[in-house]
Amino acid sequence: MRWRIETFHKILKSGCRTEDAKLRTAERLVNLVAVFCILSWRIFWLTMLGREAPKAPATVVLTKIELAVLDAIVKHQGRTPPSRATVADILVAIARLGGYLARNSDGPPGNKILWRGLSKLADITYGATLRLPRALVGN
Repeated sequence: MRWRIETFHKILKSGCRTEDAKLRTAERLVNLVAVFCILSWRIFWLTMLGREAPKAPATVVLTKIELAVLDAIVKHQGRTPPSRATVADILVAIARLGGYLARNSDGPPGNKILWRGLSKLADITYGATLRLPRALVGN
């Protein structure tokens, strides 16, 4: 378990850059770290799920809107649509957004690449939700 705890803290420290926060009060810092813990947990959970349950359906990992956005991105690249994919397929698609090349000799995507890819996916999803009718955004 120690390795997993260390990995989580690395994501929190490196990915979120928690130590770079320039907040003036302890209360604000605690609130920021709480939000960063949720983000770090998601990256850690995605990484571990990809290694321990790669055949699970993609709906376990992403929301319907995130899947639809990833579907649109992947369709343009001629790959299998994420809506019919497994967790392993989704992680590769997210990692590709973060710069992962997915060559045969490459290992599984790591936390930093997933962080970058998920960040891009979140930005693109946010932009897409601005164009959707309000009724669809709640799903």
